[in-house]
Amino acid sequence: MATETILTATVAQRKLRRLALEIAEDNAEAPEIILVGIREQGLIIARTVARYLGEVYQGLIHVMPMYMDKRNPITARLEEGPSLKNQVVVLVDDVANSGRTLLHALQPLISGHPFKIKILALVERTHKSFPVQIDYVGLSVSTTLNQHITVEVDGMEVLGATMDVVMA
Repeated sequence: MATETILTATVAQRKLRRLALEIAEDNAEAPEIILVGIREQGLIIARTVARYLGEVYQGLIHVMPMYMDKRNPITARLEEGPSLKNQVVVLVDDVANSGRTLLHALQPLISGHPFKIKILALVERTHKSFPVQIDYVGLSVSTTLNQHITVEVDGMEVLGATMDVVMA
């Protein structure tokens, strides 16, 4: 098995900047936006998007971490932060695989009664098992079920993404 780079650091940053612009355009009238990053990579991506969003969006921007076991995402919890009631919330993850993690992550968000919830993923795999739509996508990739995509980070910086490639 080999690993192929599907996003370089430069391209990943360009895509994150574009995603921030999309969020700003879609929510220009909202007084604030709450980005909820699924730890760890999702939170790093949320903070990066918030930085780019701050360059073009006039309202308040909050970043909140969400804690969950991505291998067994039955429960998700939010850290204390601003109220979600009547707010624009963007759930952020690194890779959207089957949709299971994102589906479970929606539960604590919905119970906060936001105005709307959107989902952002830096990389989206095109074969979902659960009915989750990704609203803001950096890169959409067709893969086989046994291929794995990893978003690489170093500290608070997104370095890109790789995909395991099955050699024939």
